Amino acid sequence: MEKKFHGVKTDPVQKLIPPVLFVLLVILLVNMLLYQYLNNVYVAYGQADAEHNLCPQGKFRLGTLKNCSLWLSCQAMKEVRKLKRIGEGAVKRVFLSEWKENKVAFSQLTVLQLQEDFLYGLQMLKSLQSKHVIKLLGYCEEDFAVLTEYHPFGSLKNLNEILNLPKYKNYNTWHHRFMLAIDYVSIIHYLHNSPLGTLVMCDSNDLDKVLSQYLLTSDFHVIVNDLDALPLVNKSAGKLIRCGHRELQGEFVAPEQLWPYGKEVPFEDSLMPPYDEMTDIWKIPDISNFLLGDVDGSDLVRFHLFDIHLACKKHPAERPSAQMILDTYKKVLASLVRKTIILRTKDML
Repeated sequence: MEKKFHGVKTDPVQKLIPPVLFVLLVILLVNMLLYQYLNNVYVAYGQADAEHNLCPQGKFRLGTLKNCSLWLSCQAMKEVRKLKRIGEGAVKRVFLSEWKENKVAFSQLTVLQLQEDFLYGLQMLKSLQSKHVIKLLGYCEEDFAVLTEYHPFGSLKNLNEILNLPKYKNYNTWHHRFMLAIDYVSIIHYLHNSPLGTLVMCDSNDLDKVLSQYLLTSDFHVIVNDLDALPLVNKSAGKLIRCGHRELQGEFVAPEQLWPYGKEVPFEDSLMPPYDEMTDIWKIPDISNFLLGDVDGSDLVRFHLFDIHLACKKHPAERPSAQMILDTYKKVLASLVRKTIILRTKDML
């Protein structure tokens, strides 16, 4: 006798349950990814600062060393072995060196006439140790020598060359480049709100000069390396600054840094009106433009930064603070990441 099996009728609601669950799971996953990412963006800075300061002032930790060591003294720095020269500026000459099987950077004064600049830079380096600043390992004032952490990528001038290498192509994206711009603005904010007061980055007369003051770390962050020209602004005491004693020219420097009396009046340092930290703000759009590069998505970032960058080019009193710019950058980054994740989620569906 043939048995007939009749299909069980399925409720339409039951058919809808799996797709609905899938969508809910995707939404949950997107929110988790977004939360994790934004947590990394906003919290990692604090964690990095904590890691940098695990050693108390006057000490450092390097490479595989587990314990904090005192900054190396003149005697201890005799153990440093120079390998080759890797850089030279007006104030100092830099050598790739070795100390206890660690690669380090050894800097020496070039000419005695600039010893005040060298010692001022050393004082800044000692006072401003943080995640934003090159790590100090030791110094010898009597020999005009400073030992710092070595970063093989070198200055920010090398950024495009490094990112164009095949092994680093995954870092050559709008997202990673934007993070470098955030690092840069974070440094300016730190200098404008430093433990010593409001400091101005004066070695910044053109783009190449600015980029040479900063290093690109192996984990693709930006730190400031050269602190020889950081004058202090104290507005409450009526103390403003001038960057150097020579006439500045060009479109890169802020308008208030240019000689205001025309070609008819010869430049004279004593007649040059002083200015404040807003000169750093003027230059942020140009430096960020370089850091963003020419990759997919970078123009979209520039579009979202247009208003804040336009404000940077206003009269000094109307320019935003570094904090306002940093807040805007982080909001734009969070918004763009959110949109990217949502678009990818739609593609999955």
